[in-house]
Amino acid sequence: MSPQEPHGDDASATPDQQTDGTADDTGKDGAAEEPEERDQPQNAWSARRDLVDHAPRTMNVGTRTRFGGSLVGGDQHGVSGGRVTGDVIMGSKTEIHHWTFSGALGTTGLPAVSAAAGEVPRSTLDRLAGSFVAATETVEDLLAGLRRDRVLVLSGARFTGRRTAALTLLHRLGASPVRTLDRDTAPGALAERIAAAGQDDGGQREDGRARGYVLCDLGTRRGSPLREPHLLAVRDRLEQQDAYLVVTVGATAVLEDVPAVGWEPPGAAEVLAAHLRTWTDETTVAGLLGLADVKEFLGRAHQLRETVAFARLLARYAAGEVTDRAVAQFSLVSLENQVQEWFEEDETAVHLRDKAFLVALAAFDGGPYALTAELSDLLYRFLQKTENPARVPEVPVFGTHIGKRLQLARAERFEDDEHTEWGPVTQQKARYVDERISLVVLREVWTGHPSARPAVIDWLRRLADDGRPLVRTRAASTVAVLARTDLPSAMALVIEPWATSSRSRHRLVAVNSLTLAHLIDTPNVPRILDTWCESDDPRLQWVAVRAYGLIGPERPEQALAALRSVVLRLGVTLDTGIPDDVMDDLADTVGLLLLSPAGDRVLAELRAHLDDSGWVHELSCRGLVHAGHHTENDEEYGTPPVLDWYARAVAEGGSAAIDLPFVLRAALGSPRTTYAALGVLELWVRIADRSPATEWALAALLPKLVTTATEHQRLSHLLRTLPGTDGAPPPPVAARLLTTLPPH
Repeated sequence: MSPQEPHGDDASATPDQQTDGTADDTGKDGAAEEPEERDQPQNAWSARRDLVDHAPRTMNVGTRTRFGGSLVGGDQHGVSGGRVTGDVIMGSKTEIHHWTFSGALGTTGLPAVSAAAGEVPRSTLDRLAGSFVAATETVEDLLAGLRRDRVLVLSGARFTGRRTAALTLLHRLGASPVRTLDRDTAPGALAERIAAAGQDDGGQREDGRARGYVLCDLGTRRGSPLREPHLLAVRDRLEQQDAYLVVTVGATAVLEDVPAVGWEPPGAAEVLAAHLRTWTDETTVAGLLGLADVKEFLGRAHQLRETVAFARLLARYAAGEVTDRAVAQFSLVSLENQVQEWFEEDETAVHLRDKAFLVALAAFDGGPYALTAELSDLLYRFLQKTENPARVPEVPVFGTHIGKRLQLARAERFEDDEHTEWGPVTQQKARYVDERISLVVLREVWTGHPSARPAVIDWLRRLADDGRPLVRTRAASTVAVLARTDLPSAMALVIEPWATSSRSRHRLVAVNSLTLAHLIDTPNVPRILDTWCESDDPRLQWVAVRAYGLIGPERPEQALAALRSVVLRLGVTLDTGIPDDVMDDLADTVGLLLLSPAGDRVLAELRAHLDDSGWVHELSCRGLVHAGHHTENDEEYGTPPVLDWYARAVAEGGSAAIDLPFVLRAALGSPRTTYAALGVLELWVRIADRSPATEWALAALLPKLVTTATEHQRLSHLLRTLPGTDGAPPPPVAARLLTTLPPH
């Protein structure tokens, strides 16, 4: 938004209410232009609150800040991220194939499940039995059911050890040989496949032992479910051969009147210890389990296949074959492997709609599930359009199982409050079980699959135009991650079009994108803001000014220098003077900086430059006045943070005890800010009538504001003539405060 242009933040139609096509009145930023009277800006204070309320957990915005401290009851008037987030976004810097397990290794070190059938070597079964972990009661129940029915259907999520359990159960029954069956076998053909497998080995058996069969991930669908008659026929064939069968199915398997036993994976720590014991001694195992990196890995909800692969790596570490850096990075490497696997799978394994959900969940991690699902379908339509522009995008209305969808995504559902303009609202939310997944997903899609960029960009532009603050904030946080991975592309394709948009809503998303990008250590963001402050495009100036209000606490002197440069340029180029709304935008930024943890430095800088020029003087005074109007939690009679700051400075001997009265006196004495500054004092007096602490602070401040007869007259008139509210008598505190003014 231009300081000389109208601004806006109205609530327009949500994405689903808009067409996928681009209307004739759509600008280059991807949104239709709003009538001028509706394009009113969101002020800097509420915009900052939305950013703190809705930014994802990985950004560490708000109270979790590397700057530390706060001026207002735990809230944060600056924002800060973390270097760890940036490191995750940039990746492990490790060639993943060194430790690969997906596609090459299953959960047990066996070759990954394939469609081919074959006999499982006895040595493999023995090795599995040595490291298998499960509750004794669970195993006994499963064995009893298998002995009784000869066939067992084991249901569970992928990579939870179902195959290991199936093979171990057959091994404990003494089955030999144990053969894997083709997983592409149709449910109706399963009995015939068992009969054919029995004939393949010539009917020979080892020492009279029963045969064993395992079929992993039986393929079922709505038109071809696994039915009870299928299992009855299978049981007949198994009895004829004296054989047993374990079938594993996933959460999406279609079963009709078929009893399936749910398989719950054992604890990762137990699995890790069991596998380590097969490779090393107990003392070494205990030492490995005590490593900080191992404890962190176990706290990350990794899949069992990753745990087994980690055990193998730890054994190599104990043997001196790999470094501790390899151990430290394995957790992230395994996530990178998983994410690559998701997006490299074809449509039969991971459908395009599921891939769209993975991306949407990465953007809206920890947000309401319904919102995430809604916007993932919007992305799905854009992806379909990219794949085949001639095809009309289609989204199934029903048929999605929330639990199964989250299971695929390694995510969980939970209940929590969501911040809204009407107050907290409890909602069902969804998040990745490991917060790093969201960052890895966004990086993988943006840099690993550039053909998806057009759809992602269209999606982000639509999100930036959404009427919901959460959606716009997450559009910004998503772009911040993209900028961390590829700043030039993110700037050219997304941020700059937003920053030069004629709509202030889009420019505000650009502000938040740059702010969050900086907070996750994206390089050169301050340089971008400095350049835009000097730009002849007032829209870029506005974006830079608003962004400085958020990242300025890191470098307050540089931020204020940039703001002074802007106001001086405007003062020279605008013959009629700087409009009030433009000065208010600039002053809001100064106010944000004053109420940040860098407030003392900001205040000292304002005092030092009060006499630079008339425009700089006004900017400094207005900035303090704007900060003074705010109260704790924006409550009508909440504690004024500026006054609370002054009281603490007096008690602790801080520099604000001198600088704040100096700048406030200047604001009271300046013709362009006198009325507003008196309004701040009036607000403080009314709050003091309800708060002894505020009255004490104001009683300490007022004498410092009187150094001349004119100043005394101005303040005494305010206190003597202050009316009560709604026709009530004047507040008694005004008379008490009047006695604190020194005579002049």
